[in-house]
Amino acid sequence: MTPERYAKILRVLSRRQPTLTVLMDQVNKPHNLSAIIRTCDAVGVLEAHAVPPDDGRPLDFEGHTFEATSGSAHKWVRVRRHASAAQAVSDLQGQGFQVLATHLSQRSVDYREADYTRPTCVLLGAEKWGVGDAAASAADGNIIIPMFGMVQSLNVSVAAATILFEAQRQRLAARMYDAPQLSPAELRDRAFEWSYPDMSAEYRERDEPYPTLDDAGQIIL
Repeated sequence: MTPERYAKILRVLSRRQPTLTVLMDQVNKPHNLSAIIRTCDAVGVLEAHAVPPDDGRPLDFEGHTFEATSGSAHKWVRVRRHASAAQAVSDLQGQGFQVLATHLSQRSVDYREADYTRPTCVLLGAEKWGVGDAAASAADGNIIIPMFGMVQSLNVSVAAATILFEAQRQRLAARMYDAPQLSPAELRDRAFEWSYPDMSAEYRERDEPYPTLDDAGQIIL
């Protein structure tokens, strides 16, 4: 760990947005999953959520099936698994998130009309099926990206990028990136995990607190 590398880790973590996330409902193509995670990293999402596809093909959300398009972003955005989209929606709402499903319905609004400065989860479905009706109904709102061509929808990773960068735009205007949203303890723990991923896994296995790092990112013995 070099001082420059550690300074960058702290700088990135200080802009992470724990109140902005995505829920991927059975997104079954690894390149789409990877691209979405890369966009999450780019806009400052701290953690993402996913329901694995039920087509019998496992996806390893620890990163082993991520393709090169992720740019190793899976190292910086933790993906939490859920058994079902409906349960994930309920869990996230219980944590204070508004869940906005990308879904065409009578209550759909232009994605730019949503207030992304609120704690927000964007719910995305696989390209072929989209978000399931039950999860879309349970969501707090439905959003769409207006289309003026012959096709009716965008690639799911492109849709995710379009919406997340609108969220970033709103949050930048609200100066939500100016001060850390993570508590000092959370920032310190994430900095250790990012700096020493293998060692941090060992500490978690032993259920021990992480050691302290100095200003250069070196472990204080």
